[in-house]
Amino acid sequence: MENIFINQSVAILCDGNNIERSIHDLSQSKNTMINFDKLIPKLLNGRGLNRLLYFREGKAISSKFAERLYENYYGSVIPCHKSADIPLSIKATQLASKVDTIIIMSGDSDFVDLVVHLKGEGVRVEIAAVRKTAAGILIDEADHFHEITKEDCFVYKVPGKPIIKRH
Repeated sequence: MENIFINQSVAILCDGNNIERSIHDLSQSKNTMINFDKLIPKLLNGRGLNRLLYFREGKAISSKFAERLYENYYGSVIPCHKSADIPLSIKATQLASKVDTIIIMSGDSDFVDLVVHLKGEGVRVEIAAVRKTAAGILIDEADHFHEITKEDCFVYKVPGKPIIKRH
């Protein structure tokens, strides 16, 4: 990508559960997380971040994670009742008139209709996902695909679990 997007404003909407499952599958570890400090600048490629929203089903959302997203990117973690599909789609539709580009972090084919709708509204739509677990139809429909790789992740050490060396 050239720097012709420099004045674009971008919203990044992340389907947390989908991305977490994908990176756990990719790394073969449940203790893997996205390194947002590495991934976000790569996704933006010099463009301005309008907002970052991380949709997550379930109660176990790390307050530390939420604080870091807010402090570094004014990002918000949005707890979802069931899957992120509907809340993420509603928010994307609301943002369509306010941003030039929406990056959906998910490989879920449920977002194909959303991508088609947003493009019809004149929004550039990009998908960021792990290629192996991303639906081909979603990648094909998007204006651009960003592959999330192991380099965009890190494995965190679970506190309080000593490493036992066996001899």
